[in-house]
Formats: sequence, C-alpha cells, structure tokens
Amino acid sequence: MVFSNGRNIAVLIPCLNEEKTIGKVVDDFRRQLPEATVYVFDNCSTDRAAAIACERGAVVIKEPRQGKGFVVESMFDRIDADYYVMVDGDDTYPADNVQELLEPVLSGDADMAVGARLSDYADKSFRPLHVFGNNLIKVLVNWVGNAHLTDILSGYRVFNRHVVGCIPVVSSGFEVETEMTIQMFYYRLKIVEVPIPYKARPKGSVSKLKTFQDGFKVLWKIFSLFRAFKPLTFFGGMGLLLLLFGVLAGIAPINDYLIDPNHNVRHIPLAILATSLVILSSGCVFLGILLHALNWRFRELHNVLTRKRWI
Repeated sequence: MVFSNGRNIAVLIPCLNEEKTIGKVVDDFRRQLPEATVYVFDNCSTDRAAAIACERGAVVIKEPRQGKGFVVESMFDRIDADYYVMVDGDDTYPADNVQELLEPVLSGDADMAVGARLSDYADKSFRPLHVFGNNLIKVLVNWVGNAHLTDILSGYRVFNRHVVGCIPVVSSGFEVETEMTIQMFYYRLKIVEVPIPYKARPKGSVSKLKTFQDGFKVLWKIFSLFRAFKPLTFFGGMGLLLLLFGVLAGIAPINDYLIDPNHNVRHIPLAILATSLVILSSGCVFLGILLHALNWRFRELHNVLTRKRWI
C-alpha cells in the first residue's frame, strides 16, 4: 500500500451482490493504482461477489450490518491510510479518472475531491425522478452549507486522513454521502468537484437504491443536520414564524381593546393564542442562541483535540 513517495493510499469499495461487476472494478483500480491496496467491504452479499474480489487480489472485509452507512463507518474505523479512494462496486465510475481526483488531495489543495456525475452521464444511468431528486438535494445542501456543489450523492470520492479523523458517520444507508458533504461544511474542510463521466450499469447489475424510501431518508438527514449544525438559523426562523402567527392572531384582540370604551376584549381565545405564540417565539429564539453558543464551543474543542491528534 506504500507509494514510492512514502504516502499510503487505500481503495475502498462497498459491495452488495455485485458479482457481475466487482472483478472488473478491482482490476481497473489495481491497474490505475498498482501499489495501493484494494479493500472490498462485503455487505451481506448472497452471490459470489466476495469470492471474486478475493480472487482478483482485493482484501475482503465483511460488514454484517446491512447499509452503506455502516460500511463507510467500518471503513473509517478499520482502515489506516494517508489517502482514501472510495468508489462503488457497480462499475459506473471510471477508474481512469482516479488520478484527477487524487491530484487536488495529494497536493493539499483540498481535503476531499468528489467525482461530479451530472454533467456527463449515459442514457438510462439514472432512474426516472433521480435527476430531479439529485437537483433538489443539491439545492438544499448548497443552501445549508452556502456552497455551489453540483453532485451531492456521488459515491466516487478521494479524501485524506484528516477527513477520516474529523467526520463522524452516523447514517446507516445511502444518505451517508449527504452526511459526509454537510459534515465537511461544518468542520470547514475543503471539498472540490472533478467532472467525470458516469456509465450505465452493465446488463445484469441491479441497483439497490429505493427511490422514494432512500430519497426520504436523504431529505430527513438534511433536515436533521441543518437543525443540529445551524440551530440559530433553524430555531430563530421558527421563532420569527411563530411571532408572525402571534401578531396575526393578536390583531383582533388588540383592535377590541383599542375601540371599546371600557377596553373589553371579545376575542379571548385569540388573545390567549397570540400570547402563547409570542411566548413560544421567544423560547425558540432563546433556544437557538443557547444551542448556537454550545455548538461553537464544541467546534472549538473538536478543533483543539483534532490538532493535538496530528501533532
């Protein structure tokens, strides 16, 4: 796994029932990176994928918890290298572009390079609605991270040891790429995109992605990470919305008070509702400020501990 320049590179391939393609993927990456070690993480395959990968010279590691997020977590925990190449085992990502992805990471210009697929993909390489879903997720993640990425869900990534040490992986399924991207923003690590062609799956190879189920998981992950990483924006926005509703609900009671000579309020339920909404609004804003301060302190502590780890 040691390159002539003294840097270790590991190729990480998650695999679930990819006997049609895994052999070619291992061969292609061994040819492009002859001194790297190729690891295939067998995620409960019921076909000969693991045996084929072993025959082609890959190190096969079994991950019994089914789900891509569990596989990535296992990769981070069990493989020690200076640089990592993560790629799917379905032969849709070209090994020929791996040097282009490695270049910005090896040079230190980026902590992670992502193979961006959406500018050059083959016909039928995406299921119906997948392009729409990718674009929706792209818009939401870019809004959360104030970025301009074009492909959030790409499974072709190169990253350095620092990324593995910083990013906690808690997703269990296909939402792991979204989590990794937003975590990169949160920990202020540099991520760049490298345009790559994206091939259609070879005949006989079947995608494990469930359009609506996995799409919902990705959207929920974006929502959860936005709430966790930007609490002031999230709870402050909720507070302003509740304040607006409170003001609207309070118009009638205030009008009663102003126009009645005895200042009697006829819309008692609306007055109670308006008061409750304003109190909830203040609580949300206060909670957002408190969580923002705690978030900032936790980030400072994380940076200090991470810096000590690399000294």
